[in-house]
Amino acid sequence: MATLISSSDTDLEKALAALRAGECVGLPTETVYGLAADAANARAVAKIFALKGRPADHPLIVHLASADDAVGWASEWSDTAQRLANAFWPGPMTLIVRRAPQVLDAVTGGQDTVGLRVPSHPVAMKVLSAFRGDEAIARGLAAPSANKFGHVSPTTAAHVVSEFSADSLLVIDGGECDIGVESTIIDVSGKSPRVLRPGRVRTGELEAVLGHALKANERDSSKPRVSGSLDSHYAPRKKTLMLSGDALDIFLAAARDAGKRVGLIHHSARAAAQKSNVRMGLDGQSSAHYEHDIYRSLRSLDDDSKIDLIILESPPTGADWDAVNDRLRRATHNAASQL
Repeated sequence: MATLISSSDTDLEKALAALRAGECVGLPTETVYGLAADAANARAVAKIFALKGRPADHPLIVHLASADDAVGWASEWSDTAQRLANAFWPGPMTLIVRRAPQVLDAVTGGQDTVGLRVPSHPVAMKVLSAFRGDEAIARGLAAPSANKFGHVSPTTAAHVVSEFSADSLLVIDGGECDIGVESTIIDVSGKSPRVLRPGRVRTGELEAVLGHALKANERDSSKPRVSGSLDSHYAPRKKTLMLSGDALDIFLAAARDAGKRVGLIHHSARAAAQKSNVRMGLDGQSSAHYEHDIYRSLRSLDDDSKIDLIILESPPTGADWDAVNDRLRRATHNAASQL
């Protein structure tokens, strides 16, 4: 079974010993908890895929202790990459770069690019700094979100333990994640940088550093495959719908008439006035607060035996809300396609 350990030096040594032995460890980051393993060990990486039930062609992000360490994992390191690393690392940004020859195909999904990140969580930084070793190319940890593939990402150690309750796994308790949604992914492997997944590092912040506008994120077969890019992802196991306005009112009334037990996540006074079996109010004025709370709220309702389905009031729109809307559109994709 999954075992919760503290972030004390003694327990971190246990986690490091497991990582060096090719095992997986639940690792806190500032975004979400990761399922970490040695990114240079093919058997360790295979364990990530086996534990998550993750498709073999779905690439992983390699976490490293510093930007200098990240350079060794790239065959090309552009001025654009360096400027972004200087501005946003350590922090919730992943750079897609041309991979170095030693990077495993299993990590990249067979692509010629690799995702690299330097997280800012103090526990993650401590683990990565100790794990890096003395080699010319620093060791790093592949660490996708610590959940079964496609499920809601975990933002507490307890979420990870629950997700992998039947598996042998050490989970480091680093407290609740500060941000609550996954990192911004920006592709700097081509001529023009492109945001492939929005996150806490907003597009406007990236553009301010680069000094020019970025291309809109649109479907393009030439873009690298990256984590969290499938149409359906981040989803509760219960049917989950995203609605607003009259459509929300009508659906809630119809669900009550049909005897359905509904869990409602809302942010407006109008939706708060609607009847539901369980309700959770989120901050509709702050995208950062909403991001911090949304996965925890979805997980809570998904685990609540008193409800049959989850209804999300559509969040606000605008540049600061791109990450939230991206995640919730994917979380509700399958259910929405059935309406």
